[in-house]
Amino acid sequence: MAIKDKNILTRLYFIAGCMFIFAIAIVIKLVDTQFVEGDMYRTKGEKRVFKTFDIPANRGNLYDSKGNLLATSVPKYDIRFDAVTPTNKDFRENIAQLCDALSKEFKKPASYFEQKLKAARSNKNRYFLVKRNMGYSQYMRVKNFPLFTYGANRGGLIVEQRTVREHPIGKIAERTVGYERKDDQGYYTRVGLEGAYGPFLRGKEGKRKKQKIAKNQWKPLGDANEVEPLDGYDVISTIDVNVQDITHHALLAQLEKFGAAHGTVVVMETRTGEIKAISNLGRTKSGKYYEKLNYAVGESHEPGSTFKLMAMVAALEDKVIDSSYVVDTENGRVKFYDRVVRDSKWGGYGKISAARAFEVSSNTAFAKIIYDNYKDNPKKFVNRLMNMGLHKTLGLSIKGEGKPKIPYPGDKDWYGTTLPWMAHGYGVSFTPLQTLAFYNAIANDGEMVKPRFIKEVRAWDKTVDRFDKEVLNPAICSKATAKAVQEMMKNVVVRGTADNIHTDSFQIAGKTGTCWGNYGKDKEREYISSFAGYFPADNPRYSCIVVIHKPNKEKGYYGNIVAAPVFKTIALKVYNDIPVIDEVSVTVTENKNVKDSYKGYYQKLQKYKTVMPNVKGMPAMDVISLLENLGLKVEIKGIGKVKKQSIEPGSKIKNNQTVRLELS
Repeated sequence: MAIKDKNILTRLYFIAGCMFIFAIAIVIKLVDTQFVEGDMYRTKGEKRVFKTFDIPANRGNLYDSKGNLLATSVPKYDIRFDAVTPTNKDFRENIAQLCDALSKEFKKPASYFEQKLKAARSNKNRYFLVKRNMGYSQYMRVKNFPLFTYGANRGGLIVEQRTVREHPIGKIAERTVGYERKDDQGYYTRVGLEGAYGPFLRGKEGKRKKQKIAKNQWKPLGDANEVEPLDGYDVISTIDVNVQDITHHALLAQLEKFGAAHGTVVVMETRTGEIKAISNLGRTKSGKYYEKLNYAVGESHEPGSTFKLMAMVAALEDKVIDSSYVVDTENGRVKFYDRVVRDSKWGGYGKISAARAFEVSSNTAFAKIIYDNYKDNPKKFVNRLMNMGLHKTLGLSIKGEGKPKIPYPGDKDWYGTTLPWMAHGYGVSFTPLQTLAFYNAIANDGEMVKPRFIKEVRAWDKTVDRFDKEVLNPAICSKATAKAVQEMMKNVVVRGTADNIHTDSFQIAGKTGTCWGNYGKDKEREYISSFAGYFPADNPRYSCIVVIHKPNKEKGYYGNIVAAPVFKTIALKVYNDIPVIDEVSVTVTENKNVKDSYKGYYQKLQKYKTVMPNVKGMPAMDVISLLENLGLKVEIKGIGKVKKQSIEPGSKIKNNQTVRLELS
């Protein structure tokens, strides 16, 4: 019996010892968790419950050259309700008044809101949606409703703000205005001006901490942000919305008339290189047209006869011909090896001068001029083209510029027929904007300027960065050569292939182009129609290129029929509608007055907080944002800039007071 009791006692000691050791292990683990690994576990726990979110900054505005908005950021607000936060007393005393206020604001019965809010409280919903996508004025009213006015910690008010990018001129120039998007991995997709100048426009993101609640939802902690977002800078573009509107509709009408696949037009200020309009329209499956791709910047293709200007300049510069050089077009058919160059005119033009060959756009004449004078040294011709910079990109700020192509003797794609085919625009490749830059250089007596889309970057009244005229090549050719081809381009419109767009109002200079879009044996023939030039011819102010792809051949496909009329429409309206006097100084003075007015208003606002500013002369979109931030209701009549305001500048204003603005 004693042995049995002893065994039992031994087992008890063993169990007690094990339990003691286990207890020590637990204590050690607790100490380790609390003092050694505690910070790590607390951090992990906080990450699961608390998280810092980025707050997108308001992007700066994108303006045209005259202060009209091309793109702007509009704040939108979502109001949610934490139904658990208010005390029973606060909820009971304010619910009826809150529902009445919501009913008046959102045009629904008060009983509807009372049922929803009470159900949310009963279900302990901490993230009940009250209203999405509110403007600033409406948000300011709602946040001051009964119960909500107590804020987040007592009233359960949850406010989520985001910005929406809007384009006041709609789909016009949509691809040029572009966008900038950031994916979940932090990579940006950049298109157009928004993409090119994103670092200026986007500002700096803020930070806000949120708490994870039921149903994987995140609730902001308090009303204040950890780090406030910094708004982006404003960018002033070179685009003129009036010229852009003319250009867009002129191109659209011609695309619809000829049922073309797509087309592009660029209008550039000759001396400065400022792009005043750029339209890119492509056809959808339904037959409608919209801004699909930036063809002017990104689409490199064979130019056809518009390249004859480059070939002519090269031959004149090398002095292998002059404008009176005579060439025999034979019967309009000239064979080079196993291929035949053809003129559009059956039977050819006989023996004509080089200048006349340019006017009538004779393929056979140009093929013979270039082949006969460079066949023994083709590198001389290609080197001349390269000396003029035709093999280089323009280095545009907008992403996606297409690469030019000029074959070189010895390359694998250089054949015996390459030289005569290059002469009339085949085997080489350029974007419409690259071609226009060359034509613009001729209008500038040989000076090639870089096409520009941006004038300056601003932060209110301060210029952050300025983009001035940039010369790519001070002289692509001699002035004598430039003058010679200028005369030829005038005659193209007076008595050549584009005489159908001649006008007595002013003189146009340019060159037509008609190119096969494909020329395989088994392919249906397609065409690219183009016209490039400048106006007025005697004192060039604007250069312009029109390129239209795949017009309906039954309706027409030659450059003078399809593309040149677009050029004429734009030239007539721009020349007649826009004053000849340079308005740059006027614009600057006007903007300075507006900025000075705002600066004075801002100083008053800091002192009085309730003073009506002078908004005359300011763009409508800027005024709306400014006045709504003061708690005013804004009513607008007309479009453009503010002409009259119903509340006089300097007057004291009240919350929710209505101000009526007349625009012009």
